[in-house]
Amino acid sequence: MAEDTARRLQARPIAVTKAAPPANTQTILLIITLIVVTLYVAADILMPIALAVLLGFVLTPIVTRLERWRLGRVPSVLAVVALLFLAIIGFGAVVGSQLGDLADNLPTYQRNIHTKMESLRSVTASAGDRGVLKQATDAFRDLQQELERATAGTPADQPGAAAGPAPQANPATPPRRDPVPVRIDQSDSGVFDLVGRVLGPAMTPIATAGLVLVFTIFMLLQREDLRDRLIRLVGSGDLSRTTEAMNDAGERVSRYLLMQVVVNVTYGLPIGVGLWLLGVPNPLLWGLLATVLRFIPFLGPVIASAFPILLSFAVDTGWTLPLLCIALFVAVELFSNNVVEPWLYGSATGLSSLAIIVAAVVWTTLWGPVGLLLATPLTVCLVVLGRHVPQLHFLEVMLGDRPVLPDEAKVYQRLLARDPVEATELAEERLGKCTPVELADGLLLPALSLAEQDRQRGSLNPEGRQAVAEGMAGLLDELTETAAASGEAPRVLCVGARNNLDEAAAGLLAYLLSGRGLRTDVIPCESVSTRAIASLGTSGVDAVVLSSLNPSALGHCRRMVRRLRLHFGPRVPILLCLWSAHPESEVPERAGSETDATLIATGMAGALAKLEELDIAVTPAPAAAP
Repeated sequence: MAEDTARRLQARPIAVTKAAPPANTQTILLIITLIVVTLYVAADILMPIALAVLLGFVLTPIVTRLERWRLGRVPSVLAVVALLFLAIIGFGAVVGSQLGDLADNLPTYQRNIHTKMESLRSVTASAGDRGVLKQATDAFRDLQQELERATAGTPADQPGAAAGPAPQANPATPPRRDPVPVRIDQSDSGVFDLVGRVLGPAMTPIATAGLVLVFTIFMLLQREDLRDRLIRLVGSGDLSRTTEAMNDAGERVSRYLLMQVVVNVTYGLPIGVGLWLLGVPNPLLWGLLATVLRFIPFLGPVIASAFPILLSFAVDTGWTLPLLCIALFVAVELFSNNVVEPWLYGSATGLSSLAIIVAAVVWTTLWGPVGLLLATPLTVCLVVLGRHVPQLHFLEVMLGDRPVLPDEAKVYQRLLARDPVEATELAEERLGKCTPVELADGLLLPALSLAEQDRQRGSLNPEGRQAVAEGMAGLLDELTETAAASGEAPRVLCVGARNNLDEAAAGLLAYLLSGRGLRTDVIPCESVSTRAIASLGTSGVDAVVLSSLNPSALGHCRRMVRRLRLHFGPRVPILLCLWSAHPESEVPERAGSETDATLIATGMAGALAKLEELDIAVTPAPAAAP
């Protein structure tokens, strides 16, 4: 036997070394830092790939539909790309024609602006001929001249100048001037240098567009092969989870892009029609720009509204048209943000509002305007990755829109923080969707069970238990809206078994019984001790309910039931409620055989049913008199 023990002790370190140690916080931070640095340094390569993936999500359903019509893989891809080019060319042609028409009318708009500025000067004119604007301009000009005199100085003020009187200048002698150096530049700027200076700034976006086009075509042609390679690289050992993650990401991104197109169209169409009705020139141009620019989060709507609003200032000599344009954009933006987007998006992205803002800032810092465009789709992929990879679950917690705490944990946390107001709001919100019994079994009782679990682990001190018990009592007082029970109603004693948490559970049952017309009294565990139980009395008690949140404390419950039985006698039935025990576990069966309790219950609904079995009338409370 000693040899077997020694062999087990020797084998134990080997088993420990086989398990991979969990990644610590420093390792995770180092990996995140390396990823961020890579995204910033390799932006010129990664941005076209990300844009191609985004276009692939948009164009894949169309390519798949053409392939089902037996058009073939290559012809389908080329046809979709050609349609995309035609759409871009058509959009550019419409925008170009509208811009040309706008340029023809610029002289008229310039005269209107001059007239409006003159009216603004006349409005802001004060006493005399000097207006407010002119006074401010003169003050800034005088201040600038004073600063120039102070910084210029004199030769005597310069360091190293000799002290003494300044030499007198001869008025007959002209002042000496330093010769100006002349340099002849004979460099020959050829045609290629001129083309480079003119076309150089435009070459970067053209090259990026070319890379995006090439990547998109190859991704559409080889999408199954790329999918298989990604599965092999990421999770070939768990095909189910990897496939589910890829399907989830593709579905969310595709749904988001589709809904974004619908939202943008429903935004740009009213803008174009409204500007046409107001008389703003080129409403088609501004409607198209509003539709396209709204793909850029936050900045897109601002840019789209700035141009027509500025144009309205130039078109109208008065101030009515600009104010109407501003009101139009504000109204459409509010309607789109508060009605259209919540209705269409729903849970399309799975991102919280704060995560969308933070993602926009981070990706814009890394990749500029392209990062702002890709912020939401890329962050959606990160959330899906955190949802399906346990090591990256923190991404879903930080960025996702799912509740990170269940409602019962929220109630317990608020009670523990001595803030029962928010806990009462959660209970009232749940009560509007369910019955009081369902509220007790689904929200309030689990919150007390969480407190009892912390008490058993030693992480809940007596002050915390007192805060939870008092908060639950105040919450139940806020929920109680029934009239007092009549004197003929049955009387039930609700007794806490061991501590104030059990007393709070007893108060929860008393709340349900009072709402059904019974007379209830909540008895703390100290009143049922050996020395104090005699003060309870025995008359007028129809049933006793003993509440315990700890199902493993059967020994203590057995002593409490025996004490109650000796005091009240066999006439009064005793119901033992083990709130945290599962109904089908062995704990209720053992409690029935080891204690003198009349019946055993494991939930609020079960407790009410057992009281009905004991012929305790559980009826709705009578309506209060008006």
